Amino acid sequence: MAKSKLEYIWLDGYKPTQSLRSKTKIVDDFSGRLEDVSGWNFDGSSTEQASGDNSDTLLKPVALYPDPDRFGGNGWLVMCEVLNADGTPHESNGRATIDDDSSDFWFGLEQEYTLIDTDTNLPIGFPKDGFPGPQGPYYTSVGTRNTVGRALVDEHLHYCLEAGLNVEGINAEVMMGQWEFQIFAKGAADCGDQIWVARYLLERAGEKYGIAVDWHPKPVKGDWNGSGMHANFSCGAMREQGGKDMMVTICEGFGKNIDRHISVYGADNDQRLTGLHETQSIDKFSYGEHDRGASIRIPVNTIQDGYKGRLEDRRPASNADPYRVAAVIITTTNEALA
Repeated sequence: MAKSKLEYIWLDGYKPTQSLRSKTKIVDDFSGRLEDVSGWNFDGSSTEQASGDNSDTLLKPVALYPDPDRFGGNGWLVMCEVLNADGTPHESNGRATIDDDSSDFWFGLEQEYTLIDTDTNLPIGFPKDGFPGPQGPYYTSVGTRNTVGRALVDEHLHYCLEAGLNVEGINAEVMMGQWEFQIFAKGAADCGDQIWVARYLLERAGEKYGIAVDWHPKPVKGDWNGSGMHANFSCGAMREQGGKDMMVTICEGFGKNIDRHISVYGADNDQRLTGLHETQSIDKFSYGEHDRGASIRIPVNTIQDGYKGRLEDRRPASNADPYRVAAVIITTTNEALA
């Protein structure tokens, strides 16, 4: 009788930024189909999701991927929603905030992160008692003097592809020890599932190297770039009809709903959105062609295609919940085009 290892993954209830949690269930003769993954439960009182006198909290499987790094094989990654004991969505359940999960909406999220030396609690490559040279040489860098962490990053890329995640690329970022991966998905739920599982795989790969992953949007104070999760998005009307007027209408719709977006774009994002380091200030809104200092950038490809295609919301932080980010982008875009 074949044994399979199902790793149930969920988000805890810690505020203001949730963390990943997981535990393993061993099952016999697993079919490899999501519909055959049973629900489970956990002690919500240990994850800030329930009280000790009523601690049973439910896991609802929503996505399934082969586990590319499970010792001995036969592993599966089970992304789950968290439900209350009565079956209603828990308040920490960002996936449940998605009102429109149409595959008409496409997302390309650029997930930045920083690799941390656990001995110094600084980004890898930073000297213990100082700083590396100024930013400039590290973005898309090559070579030992400027590039650190490539072995871990490449291993993570391999795991993501083996799991079936739609990673479209990786690169070293502007700050020493900072990297990025990009994932494309159709629909808000699939977008969030894939980003969270990719984050999980990165955290687990880091365990083997003794390297921590920092999702904070401003891991190093001072003249250093922060970490974002730039959200490229489009709907069918943007891709097929398009036009400058439509793109401007959508951008202006986002400008009318600043608080709605910033409220779910990640904790401590004010430390990153300062108007410096390729950002617009958190209390301002702007859009512009090719402008990486704007809240929303109209990419050159969109312009060259007759203003058809995607826009890029540059405000989401690296620690934002992709479910909530995608959900609010859909809501505001639909309202603007109504």
